[in-house]
Amino acid sequence: MAHGITMTQTTDVRRAPPRVHGIRDLTESTYVLRFDRRDLTFEPGQYVSVGVKGEIDMREYSVYSPIEADFLEILVKEIDGGLVSRKLRRARPGDELEVDGPFGFFTIDEPDRRRPLLFIATGTGISPFHCFAGSYSDLDYRLLHGVRTASERYDHNAFASDRLTTCLSKDPASITGDGRSAAGSVVAGRVTDYLREHPVDPDTRCYLCGNCDMIYEAFDILKGHGVAPEHLYAEVYF
Repeated sequence: MAHGITMTQTTDVRRAPPRVHGIRDLTESTYVLRFDRRDLTFEPGQYVSVGVKGEIDMREYSVYSPIEADFLEILVKEIDGGLVSRKLRRARPGDELEVDGPFGFFTIDEPDRRRPLLFIATGTGISPFHCFAGSYSDLDYRLLHGVRTASERYDHNAFASDRLTTCLSKDPASITGDGRSAAGSVVAGRVTDYLREHPVDPDTRCYLCGNCDMIYEAFDILKGHGVAPEHLYAEVYF
């Protein structure tokens, strides 16, 4: 199943078919798809439903590009047997897409943009945080990104290196020296392992995006650190 999002919203605005600008490969299976924005407006953290024009199948993807860009980008992981991710991978510049949205409520209210923020992602769940960081230049955030291998550190150079920690669950041998790189700190283990060992200020607003098992486990840990449930926000990727 393609990575997507479980949230829904009643807004469904259809526009003239946007055209593909191009594809930027990040790994053998993960890529960034850029296409026309047209007149679409969105809040950072929202998502769009995307498919090939004329096809019935569509999937939901968080907007990856910053709010000021005159194009839209999504981060896509090609899934074996995936109906949409494989078709989008074959798209060429000028091809038409079907795009609906925006949808979703995984956004940062203006007052919370002045508070300490903790972003926690696994895999392509980094997508909305890439949009947040590119859209709001003055956020006081920390990002934990859980991946299996170092090759999955998707566009980590887009984040301030002193605000980023990568948690490697399958490739600890790649960590050398003091565990730092040009794209922040690198540690062995899962994001939940890191959270257990690093208490979080209870005033922190915590945003989590990734698989549901990580989110449930992280919620318990963060509540144990004193973070109130109403200060925990999640977007489930599946």
